[in-house]
Amino acid sequence: MKKKSNKTFISNLITYAMVIIAFVVIFIMQENKMLSYSAKQLLVPVCVWIVMAISLNLTVGISGELSLGHAGFMCVGAFVGAVLTIICKKSIENEALRLILAMLTAGVAAGLTGVIVGVPVLRLRGDYLAIVTLAFGEIIRNVLNLVYVGMDMETGALAFGFNNPSLPGKLIVNGPQGVQGITRISTFTMGFALIIFALIVVLNMTNSRAGRAMMALRDNRIAAESVGISATKYKLMAFVTSAALAGMAGALYAMNYSTVTGAKFKFDTSILVLVFVVLGGIGNIRGSIIAATVLTILPEMLREFSDYRMLIYAIVLIVVMLATNSPAFKQFFDVVKEKMIGLFAKKNGEGDAANE
Repeated sequence: MKKKSNKTFISNLITYAMVIIAFVVIFIMQENKMLSYSAKQLLVPVCVWIVMAISLNLTVGISGELSLGHAGFMCVGAFVGAVLTIICKKSIENEALRLILAMLTAGVAAGLTGVIVGVPVLRLRGDYLAIVTLAFGEIIRNVLNLVYVGMDMETGALAFGFNNPSLPGKLIVNGPQGVQGITRISTFTMGFALIIFALIVVLNMTNSRAGRAMMALRDNRIAAESVGISATKYKLMAFVTSAALAGMAGALYAMNYSTVTGAKFKFDTSILVLVFVVLGGIGNIRGSIIAATVLTILPEMLREFSDYRMLIYAIVLIVVMLATNSPAFKQFFDVVKEKMIGLFAKKNGEGDAANE
């Protein structure tokens, strides 16, 4: 049991160290002006897609439920966060505080949406669940396309309308045109903080009693329910947590642009996040981080090969899929992990002997 605990600790430590080292290196490069303009523009989106991949892996990899509506929760978070920052612009001048408040509020809103969607949807399984989550994701996006919010810029009074653009004041949510007049306050540092927060939530949940219950339900639902594990409780817990993290990522994403529309959160966005999870390895959080980073940067790197860009991108996807599912590839990382666990155990043993 102790060996397994050490193995989990080392694995989590490697994941945190990987993210922290990457942040430090990129931050130093950014401060020394070693990054191009296009590279700087990709920093926040990379953080967003990493959080999206981590959150979806909680539902798909840990809980074992295929969700195709993840972009819907991101959309809720983006709209709620963007509206809140516009409303609070005068009362909260500190941009970092305003962004944190927007992300927290967006997470709560997306989490509540996850409860509303999850209660009826999680009664289904397999392909039926995938189809219904896809439908709910599209419903959320299309409903937000019909929402109008007007704001009196002097008094701050808000007016809400559904499919009614004739509202008093300035329209901050303009139906299909989305939220306009957003101040771009997203930063790479805040994106890194959100990644660490998502890792803490997901890894702690995975290694907790609740996480073990989720994995038991994933592996054999009938056997898990026979020993008293509530399928509804734990699957809804994973689904809502995943939705809340997606909402926070959506707020960070929205604050990186001057406008945000529902068209950015279509079905293909959910599929893109699912590709990150599958390529990184279902249930493998570290793999999701690497896949999201590489596949976000790769299209920009291949932009100069305009005629063959998508062909090269597809070939890279196939190669990565083969590599991550190769027994030799997995064995290599298992050997590295075992050696690190051995060194860690040896160090602890020497420390205990010295204390005696």
